[in-house]
Amino acid sequence: MPFRPLVPDQPKGIGPVALDGNLIVHGDNLQALKALLPHYAGKVDCIFIDPPYNTGNEGWCYNDNVNAPMIKEWLESNPIGVEDGLRHDKWCAMMWPRLRLLYELLGDEGTIWVTLDDNEIHRARGILDEIFGEESFVCQIVTQSNKRGQTYKEIAKTHEYILVYGKTPFSVLHEIETEGENLPEKDDFGKYSARELRNRNPKFGRHNRPNLFYPFYAKSGFTDDNGNHYVSVEPFEGAEEIFPLNSSGGESCWRWGKDRSRARTENKSTEFLFAAKTRAGEWRVFEKYRKETIKAKTIWSDSKHITEQGTVELGKLGLADLFPFPKPLGLLEDVISIATSDDALILDSFAGSGTTGHAVLEANRRDGGSRRFILVEMEDYADNVTAERIRRVINGYDFEGIQRTEMLRERLNWRVLSNSEELVHKVEGIENLHSHEFDRIKKEVKDGELVVTGEKAVADRADGLGGSFTYCTLGDPVELDKILSGETLPPYSGLGAALFHMATNQSLETGNIREEDFYLGKADGQQVWLIYKPDLDWLKSPEAALTLARAKAFAATDPDKRHLVFAPTRFVSQKMLAEQNLPVEFVPLPFALYRIDRS
Repeated sequence: MPFRPLVPDQPKGIGPVALDGNLIVHGDNLQALKALLPHYAGKVDCIFIDPPYNTGNEGWCYNDNVNAPMIKEWLESNPIGVEDGLRHDKWCAMMWPRLRLLYELLGDEGTIWVTLDDNEIHRARGILDEIFGEESFVCQIVTQSNKRGQTYKEIAKTHEYILVYGKTPFSVLHEIETEGENLPEKDDFGKYSARELRNRNPKFGRHNRPNLFYPFYAKSGFTDDNGNHYVSVEPFEGAEEIFPLNSSGGESCWRWGKDRSRARTENKSTEFLFAAKTRAGEWRVFEKYRKETIKAKTIWSDSKHITEQGTVELGKLGLADLFPFPKPLGLLEDVISIATSDDALILDSFAGSGTTGHAVLEANRRDGGSRRFILVEMEDYADNVTAERIRRVINGYDFEGIQRTEMLRERLNWRVLSNSEELVHKVEGIENLHSHEFDRIKKEVKDGELVVTGEKAVADRADGLGGSFTYCTLGDPVELDKILSGETLPPYSGLGAALFHMATNQSLETGNIREEDFYLGKADGQQVWLIYKPDLDWLKSPEAALTLARAKAFAATDPDKRHLVFAPTRFVSQKMLAEQNLPVEFVPLPFALYRIDRS
């Protein structure tokens, strides 16, 4: 697949164009993930995807309604149905490259969450084991998606699955917050429990998290009315330095970055942080945690996780008729709570109705966080459903219309029809129990199913959550596919211009190029480099790799700037670059270029 750059469409977004902010990308997700790679390789904190389940009853559709011309053309010549003996092979062939790209985008501490049912769950585990490694498997969650179940089956199926994998052993998951009443401490701001701000996980420290190693300042006797010492990230008269050191004096790191700590202490309050001395006279910094937490379980059966709840939520936004079976907001809120911190980047490359973006905005409203989302949707509804939902959530909206709640969905087959009295009795029972809740109970047969829906006229105003996003499409292809065979090798400036645009969304000033030492140019405080020559044998040689020596040379040209280096491969890890305090970041050349196997 050729590379296609991101092209902002400002009128369809909210706020100024910002490729480093919230993004909604309309286009094939394989091409979109490739377009995102130069911007976000190794930077995504959480990936949530809801790919096609491949049930065999849809003619293999994407979200039950394929409209994209490219996919439609492919399906017409490759019909995928329950009789297709290759439908599982085709599903795996579709998922493999997408998961491979998602792996490249995920950060070392990140996790990926994949929703599926029984049709492909075992094949998905095989693919994920291969790409992420069996040791990176975290768990397989069972979610109750339908309380009544698929009653046309011999045993009514009520559940789906979520597969969870980490990128590396450094992957981090959190407990779920609860509004508990068992917090042991109390101050003027409410109940809390004191938790040391130092990261107690021995995997983390100054050596691999240098940005989380910095001093706090506190002074004996400088306390609030409850005896808690004020703490600051700025020095003041008489204050002592407090570094994140473990019990043996080793250099650990904080759980919060310096900007967040500054924001939580600049009003000279102990609402969020305070300092205290141990019996040995050593300072410690504590966070006032105001919510109880519990470990997440592998069975999720709360009503907020049920699929029809997603339909109700989309109905409140006035969009229920435009998208079937959206994922419920509560499901994504729990995933985000477990998988991310309050400044995380969350990616959904099968975005559908946009529930993931909605959940990110809700999470930020709830705790004042700065999480960002990237949503990718290929279908025509990317604008009028996915993006429109986010517009309404951000701006607020007036809703006057019909709120629909699905009460029953029953597939009609001969067994059901032969027991029609039982079905009629079930429908009458719904009417008797719930008719007072709705203006009417609607019964209709659609696509071979009896659907019973409660309808109620509502008129309401929802306040907006605030925020912004940039809407993008994919530009014309950059012809790189023939480079693999060496049939065509673009000149340095031609390839460099395409990659520079992908990385910076700016055009390249060709007069600044220094091809002899692989320099492209600078933009937004960063220097951009490209290790490349239009020579097939050279590209396959070790000379084409980013090495430690080369990284030092690049950094030495401008030590105060970030250096982004495109190269076919590397012989130095990002961890080693960090240990050497080199502001150099490796970005693999697009997947249409060389992936040299050095094993």
